[in-house]
Amino acid sequence: MKRILLASFALLLLASCSNEPTLQKYYVEKGGNPGFVSLDIAPTFIDTKNIKLSPEETKALKSLHKFNVLVYKADSLDVDHAKYNKEKDQVRTLVKSEYEELMKFNNGTSGASISTKGEGENIDEFVVFVHNQDNGFGVVRVLGDDMTPNNVLTIAGLLEKANIDTQQFAPLQQLLKNK
Repeated sequence: MKRILLASFALLLLASCSNEPTLQKYYVEKGGNPGFVSLDIAPTFIDTKNIKLSPEETKALKSLHKFNVLVYKADSLDVDHAKYNKEKDQVRTLVKSEYEELMKFNNGTSGASISTKGEGENIDEFVVFVHNQDNGFGVVRVLGDDMTPNNVLTIAGLLEKANIDTQQFAPLQQLLKNK
């Protein structure tokens, strides 16, 4: 019986491990590479101590777990933008394969998209992908449990009226400074 249980567990582990590329794997792989910066930002960067939250705002904040941010700053020496385009296209492909696109903007040299992962009104992840040929690109994964589009809009509103702890953004600010 023990052998059957161990064999079943091992088979389950092997089946759950996929070699398919994912946005999460891309984050892990690229996070430490030159030109990239990766940050995990807790929702506590939204300082709500000095504001009274409505029930909707409280619910929205409770649905939020963290923000994963990955930024690639386009190298000014890469005149033909080959590396930038390769990385941008790879991220775009990953986002399209894993997420449902809600909105997209593109003008040739820059653009943005918002995509989701989840079922109907129960969204587990929002992805915002922004790119500009001269500056680079950024991908923000907003992770939570059973978020709704209204929760995300509520959180966006909170960002405007709450104090923001910018200390968590220091590595990102350092990367984006002009050389």
